[in-house]
Amino acid sequence: MAKKNIVVVGAGFAGVYATKKLAKHFKKNADVEITLIDRHSYFTYMTELHEVATERVDPEHIQYDLQRLFSRRKNVRLVTDTVTGIDKEKQTVTTENGSYQYDQLLISLGGESNDFGTPGVKEHGFELWSFEQAMALRSHLAAVIRRGAVELDPAKRKAMLTLTVCGSGFTGSELVGELIEYRDVLARDNKLDPSEITLQLVEAAPTIINMLNRTQAGKAEKYMTKHGVTIKTNSMITGVFEDHVTLKDQADLPTYTLIWTAGVRANGVVDKFGIETGRGGRLAANEFMQAKGCKNIFLAGDSTFYQEPDQPRPVPQIVQGAEETAATAVQGIIKNVDHSDVTIKPFKGAYQASVDSIGSKYAVAQVLEKWNVSGFIAVLLKHAINWMYYVQIFSGYYLFQYFMHEFFRTRNQRNVFRGWTSRAGNVLWSVPLRFFYGAMWLWDCWTKVQGKESWFVDKLRLTSFSWLQVSATSGASESTSKAAKGIFSLSYMYGKDPLLVFDKMPAWFESVTKIFIPNMQMAFFFQKLMTCVEIAVALCIFFGLFTWLANGITIGLVIVFCLSGMFYWVNLWMIFAAIALMNGSGRTFGLDYWVVPWLQKHLGHWWYGNVRSHYDGVKTR
Repeated sequence: MAKKNIVVVGAGFAGVYATKKLAKHFKKNADVEITLIDRHSYFTYMTELHEVATERVDPEHIQYDLQRLFSRRKNVRLVTDTVTGIDKEKQTVTTENGSYQYDQLLISLGGESNDFGTPGVKEHGFELWSFEQAMALRSHLAAVIRRGAVELDPAKRKAMLTLTVCGSGFTGSELVGELIEYRDVLARDNKLDPSEITLQLVEAAPTIINMLNRTQAGKAEKYMTKHGVTIKTNSMITGVFEDHVTLKDQADLPTYTLIWTAGVRANGVVDKFGIETGRGGRLAANEFMQAKGCKNIFLAGDSTFYQEPDQPRPVPQIVQGAEETAATAVQGIIKNVDHSDVTIKPFKGAYQASVDSIGSKYAVAQVLEKWNVSGFIAVLLKHAINWMYYVQIFSGYYLFQYFMHEFFRTRNQRNVFRGWTSRAGNVLWSVPLRFFYGAMWLWDCWTKVQGKESWFVDKLRLTSFSWLQVSATSGASESTSKAAKGIFSLSYMYGKDPLLVFDKMPAWFESVTKIFIPNMQMAFFFQKLMTCVEIAVALCIFFGLFTWLANGITIGLVIVFCLSGMFYWVNLWMIFAAIALMNGSGRTFGLDYWVVPWLQKHLGHWWYGNVRSHYDGVKTR
């Protein structure tokens, strides 16, 4: 049997999804080979570009290597090259470095930003439709705010510190949400007040986020406005310049940053394919996702134009649209290759949920066109939709990486859990140790506050302090005798008595202790005081309050207990546990999450005053 070649052009959401499905279906058919061609060696998770552009996540979070995605698919061949054309007669795909024969072809090249011919967008604006554009914007945002912070001309300074987004679709509104959070980071890094950085959303239509109903769009608009975003509707940008943009019938907007998210068109290379196109240069498909007039060329993703008879708009350029067009195209390809009589159902869009995330902590969503969801639940829904894609493409590795990047490796508290799950060094994992350590101290204190062993009664418990004993046959002597039989070990040995670190106080420590505790009355006072200190320290450790200081105190207490002849070698682990917990364990699921930043802010202000990006005759304190 002649070998069948299936070529997939474009490794975006649709291309990867389709290739995975095809590879699984034909995994036992050695006569079928699938070639996936893309100009990158990785799949870019496009819906998270705004997170990279605003430094919420690292760049690798949205780059998924194709080899990792298809390493176990022996019937998939990966080609990193740029497609330049298609010869329908010879059934070949040409690239910059070669050509590839196909029997069945799937075109899923995706889209690119559409500036509608607006002057200056390419020269002075920034777009957000590729990894390279996201990185360019990321660099620009850091640089322009840094320049603006030290600019002395008030008008120029304000323009530099003004960030303007054109277009209020999902991309634009989600970018604005990230900028709301990123503003605080940029302000802190450049010694600015966040209010000095102006955020603007410019929309030509009378309303924003028109893919959602007015209730949900209104919630998103209210959230943006509450967080200082200026929203300008009925405002069409007619020109983009280095330091301002012009509006139709309105005053110019001074800004050095114009981010264009106002439209999407098909990838420009599809114009060379000789296939009928529709709105936005998208390739026209029939109800089976076949290119019109081509039985063996299928279309999927953002470069595809198909409008269902009962719908007012064509298939939306969103992830769900890419997946569903790819699913229909895959069925058609399978039918052609297998020569089966299976009836392919015409494409029918079923968009379960539309979610617009306004930053990492807030989102609005429509579920099945019936329910409106917002806030924390909507954010989780957005994550769930992303998780589902990884499940659909059978990538457990990148599902795990998604969890790590979105919840555990974020900085500046920028995740749905407001930073609880992420800290530098991932000290989240020390939290169980903190709970155990604090509980251990609390239990030890419990035995000292009640019953016959209470340290709050006038009965000497500091038995190793020999100068306070009234009898040579005191408990201290018994303890010393027993300690002499102890076995050295750093862990408890069943059936053996542990060895004291010191069986009696060193002479120098005893002389110092006698100064502070010269008699029984002072000993009773110190017994009660030490118990109160231990309770306070235990509570601080358990609840994560002043964790660094509390654990430092426990190290000091352990050292004192050792020198007092009241501590065993097997318990020295407490010192090393305390050192580990000093690494910020209270900032994750602890009160230090709020207390430490508050103290840093207010004590710093009280002591140093307000730091600024530049000083103009300001007197130091």
